[in-house]
Amino acid sequence: MPRRRPQRKNTRRSAPPDTEGSLFGSALMRRESGPAGFADESFIVRTIPGARATKSYRCPGCDHDIRPGVAHLVTWPAEYGGAEDRRHWHTGCWSGRSTRGLTRRWS
Repeated sequence: MPRRRPQRKNTRRSAPPDTEGSLFGSALMRRESGPAGFADESFIVRTIPGARATKSYRCPGCDHDIRPGVAHLVTWPAEYGGAEDRRHWHTGCWSGRSTRGLTRRWS
């Protein structure tokens, strides 16, 4: 009968995750600087996978629709943000937020 290999123990231990307001450490949410005009503010950014995107939204970066099934980001101000302050951005629009201003005023 063949012998089984002994399982190797993982000698590297990772640091405990920072659980500041996020569900699985920082896997789902992160903190970044805001768009042009709001660069001094800190925003919470959450990635929405395409499978979870079930509604249509308007991106404030390009003023185009974010269709259902399209992966995108949800952002809100870290200090005072609530459900009414959340904005849905295309991933590319959020990445280029420092080089251009908002095309749509948040209302």
